[in-house]
Amino acid sequence: MKRLSFFESVLCILCVASLFVSCGGGSSNGQLTGVQHRPGWRTEIPYGMTTVPTGTLVLGSSDQDVTFELTARPRQVTIGGFYMDETEITNNEYRQFVQYVIDSNDRTILQLFVQNNNAEEVTAGNPPIDWKKKINYKDPEVNNQLSAMYLSQDQWINGKREYDLSKLVYKYDYLSYKSAASSKNSRNKDRRQHVKQKPVTVYPDTLVWTRDFTYSYNEPFTRNYYSHPAFDNYPLVGVTWDQANAFSYWRTNMWNQYRTSRGRPEVEVFRLPTEFEWEYAARGGKKNTPYPWGGPYTRNHKGCLLANFKPTRGNYQEDGGFKTVRVDSYFPNDYGLYNMAGNVSEWTVSAYYENTYSFVHDHNPDIKYDHTKLDNETMKRKVIRGGSWKDVAFFIQNGTRIYEYADSAKSYVGFRCITSMLK
Repeated sequence: MKRLSFFESVLCILCVASLFVSCGGGSSNGQLTGVQHRPGWRTEIPYGMTTVPTGTLVLGSSDQDVTFELTARPRQVTIGGFYMDETEITNNEYRQFVQYVIDSNDRTILQLFVQNNNAEEVTAGNPPIDWKKKINYKDPEVNNQLSAMYLSQDQWINGKREYDLSKLVYKYDYLSYKSAASSKNSRNKDRRQHVKQKPVTVYPDTLVWTRDFTYSYNEPFTRNYYSHPAFDNYPLVGVTWDQANAFSYWRTNMWNQYRTSRGRPEVEVFRLPTEFEWEYAARGGKKNTPYPWGGPYTRNHKGCLLANFKPTRGNYQEDGGFKTVRVDSYFPNDYGLYNMAGNVSEWTVSAYYENTYSFVHDHNPDIKYDHTKLDNETMKRKVIRGGSWKDVAFFIQNGTRIYEYADSAKSYVGFRCITSMLK
């Protein structure tokens, strides 16, 4: 064996000593080096999303204010970069969320039967769910244990056993940062007063197709629009603002659990965009243009309509869509976003006030109101953007602001998610 020289021996001793110092939590060689061995980080664009870079936006109408409401006066703001879904959330994407709630409910009930022989209280995700165990739905005992999740036999139609959709509830906790930040001496207080739990019934309201239109035959859409494979890639409708937020929370949790299981750091949350982020994304980097493709017209040089809306009285299908169309229809804007005008209006996280533009900050503006069931209707107003298949051209413009009530579901309102860039 070759003997080490004096110099090599000293070098080995120093290396071992430095290793012990660093492992002991001290600074390397007495120097300030920061915490070592932190997880690596690289920017990762979530599947199905596209980049909307940081930039400056002049808010407001790019055409005459035909309603004379003065709710969108010009205002320059700066918006931080984010990733946004290229398309509206589809029926099939939302179905993954609903299926998760069904699976978690079923597994929770079966586990409670095993542990306590009692399944009176069902809370999705609690106790910890064993996702590896397969459920044999053909087993009569399993069906008997899950009977509480199905409609009673006197409600069956043509002898078909169906799930009780009112039982599909997703519960999640969230921290109100606004509440915590506004409290005096917030660092010394129990943060539980700022943590809120939100139970949300997740199944979309399919009756909106019948409810929204009087003297109009829409029952085929009521029966098929959400459930039939023909509409898998069509935009989800019939969801409330609360349901859209619950989906965003579940989506965040799903991806973070996957990343954590592989030793990767968690990501920023998925969420609804603010109305200002939405308008900035819709403009696609263009300034002072009325539509996502520019403008000022709704047709291209060949005379083809560029969005799904109501172009003339009664002629809904002239643009190629009788009602909604596939989420990837028409050309995307310069940020790669489809149907930012027309098809379905989209929920934003922002509360609606007529004079919002006069008082919000010019740096990443935002205005939220955490409404409750006891609030009056005015406090439940949330901004929707983009217009829909049933709207005339004015409502599909970038700068047009309208609202719906947070607890309402419509056949012409859907949503898409964003997540803020971390660098």
